[in-house]
Amino acid sequence: MERRVGTVSRGIRCPIIREGDDLAKIVTDSVLEAAEYENFELRDRDVISVTESIVARAQGNYATVQDIADDVRAKLGGETIGVIFPILSRNRFAICLKGIAMGAKKVVLMLSYPSDEVGNALLTYDQLDEKGINPYSDVLTLEKYRELFGENKHEFTGVDYVEYYANLIKEAGAEVEVIFANHAKAILDYTDCVLNCDIHTRVRTKRLLLAAGAKKVCSLDEILNAPVNGSGCNEKYGLLGSNKATEDKIKLFPRECQGLVEQIQAEILKKTGKHVEVMVYGDGAFKDPQGKIWELADPVVSPAFTSGLIGTPNELKLKYLADNDFKNLKGAELKAAIEKSIKAKSGSLVGNMASQGTTPRQLTDLIGSLCDLTSGSGDKGTPVVLVQGYFDNYTD
Repeated sequence: MERRVGTVSRGIRCPIIREGDDLAKIVTDSVLEAAEYENFELRDRDVISVTESIVARAQGNYATVQDIADDVRAKLGGETIGVIFPILSRNRFAICLKGIAMGAKKVVLMLSYPSDEVGNALLTYDQLDEKGINPYSDVLTLEKYRELFGENKHEFTGVDYVEYYANLIKEAGAEVEVIFANHAKAILDYTDCVLNCDIHTRVRTKRLLLAAGAKKVCSLDEILNAPVNGSGCNEKYGLLGSNKATEDKIKLFPRECQGLVEQIQAEILKKTGKHVEVMVYGDGAFKDPQGKIWELADPVVSPAFTSGLIGTPNELKLKYLADNDFKNLKGAELKAAIEKSIKAKSGSLVGNMASQGTTPRQLTDLIGSLCDLTSGSGDKGTPVVLVQGYFDNYTD
């Protein structure tokens, strides 16, 4: 019988994960139980995706705001610290800022504008145009910002992040000064000890600051990149990818987890005879057209994945073939011609016009984005996602 369904993404319900749980066994059992209860079968090249949150929780990878404060103080001196380019997030950054402020006497908070790195907006470009402000060159004080733009609350959260972050710093016991700028060197007019909090541009930002004469520069990936007071850590990403756990504790991005994905792959093969791929995923990489939020606040979409997920899609565009190569065909003749083209494709299709319009992104970024949308970030209770048929094509 001819297949009528292509890619399917299923959220898999799992028990609540606690520190020390055998996550490989829980994930394997949950997928197999779901297959039995919902009457579907695993196939070769299915993808089992595990959200980073439960991996870090099973690892017990937590730290307190005091751990952050102690590390910041040790690495940046504990006096006046420039904290630049943070994202605007109660979950992602606010609790980190609390710890950072506890490790300094004064924080000069430099916010990018009109939005942060991942698209959370303080202002709109229309507001900047109306007031004649050039975001590429103009540095605004808090007083000037308020004079020009007043109070601006985030469209979705209703939070004035300027006020919220300033109050967090003061409540943590530090003085605060807020400025707005988009070029890193602007902070050096205020302090030469800097914590750059951008995610995907952090290497360039640090390089520019050091070249401009900064005395000490740390990126977020250098804070808690080793245990402090017996805390968790992330050797590669530090505070990047962390989330709020409690009012004084964060959950860090999971540590080395390649062994986990390979163990799950091996367990599924042992129990079903099927060779599946497995990955750990965090934030997807997609942009909300309404709020302009890009979403990717984690340093990578996937910190660990099995070898079959290396690479990019190698696909032909069906509508291109139908409209160009086979424009005079229809029905069964058209279908047969397209199937022949798909079966004949080989090697890389880079530069082939018939592949234009297909998404040139890493498989882990594409599948991770699909899984992030499937699992959600709330109360669905599906921290594992099974993707089937992703590697199928029109001929399968």
